[in-house]
Amino acid sequence: MLVKKILFTTYILCIAIITAHTQTTRQEYIQQYQKMAIGQMEKYGVPASIILSQGILESGAGNSTLAVKANNHFGIKCHSTWTGPRIYHDDDAKGECFRKYRSPEKSYQDHSEFLRGARRYAFLFDLDPTDYKGWAHGLRKAGYATDPNYPSKLIRIIEEEKLYLLDRGVDIKIESPTLGMGELLDPGSYNIDIYNQRKIYVRNRIKFIKAKEDDSYQSITKEMDLMPWQLAKYNDIDRDEKLTVGQELYIQPKRRRAEPNHPLHVVEEGETLYDISQMYGIRLKSLYYRNRVDEDYVPEAGEKVFLRGRKPKL
Repeated sequence: MLVKKILFTTYILCIAIITAHTQTTRQEYIQQYQKMAIGQMEKYGVPASIILSQGILESGAGNSTLAVKANNHFGIKCHSTWTGPRIYHDDDAKGECFRKYRSPEKSYQDHSEFLRGARRYAFLFDLDPTDYKGWAHGLRKAGYATDPNYPSKLIRIIEEEKLYLLDRGVDIKIESPTLGMGELLDPGSYNIDIYNQRKIYVRNRIKFIKAKEDDSYQSITKEMDLMPWQLAKYNDIDRDEKLTVGQELYIQPKRRRAEPNHPLHVVEEGETLYDISQMYGIRLKSLYYRNRVDEDYVPEAGEKVFLRGRKPKL
């Protein structure tokens, strides 16, 4: 009996030692994923220091149940649009659904695409890529986390591990998503009616105007010297549609894809594909094609809509 107890105790100690050795340290996590974080920074513009600090914080340096069993390093939940593998885990509520990835790389990519495609995070990409403090506070401000100490936790990790060094000298290959979305006056060779002084804006290299009070379909086509069918075709609307103040109307054909700095868009509550088409200056039919959907499709909040390239087949 004594021998059995000794053997059992030895077995338990061995398991404990093995388990302790399989726990990844911060430094090991950084060593393993820093190249991946830098690659994401080059492709999407999210600072590598922010990516790694969030990965460390959200996954416990890769030791959390979600990271180990599901390769989910950022705690991203399923939402109603997720059709891939899933895992159930207690979080804010019991048995919540989280995304399960084939590899950590997929988790890192999904995290970057989520930040890149959501409008509420767009202002972050206007910050200097080495401004990790601005990013940390901006993430909290935009609603990434409810913890009021979230920014200070990220900053502490970044400074303790000197992760800010990873952000320096990285060649980011994509512009801020806010570029091409602003209200840029660009008269160029286009003659603005001197009596109306209507501003001409540019998005995706396409000129558009904003409807004013008392504007009508007929008055705008006449003012802009458009054929009756053009305004409707360019904006996917009916000729008898009633215009609203501030409504954006393209006076040139929309394009088949968005600008390079807008590879995708994360749908917000209530948005339709038509809204997204107007938002980025993309033909509605191109959105159907790129996302493999038909004209009756209604996107759900949190869904990724491809603005360039084509959605992969499931």
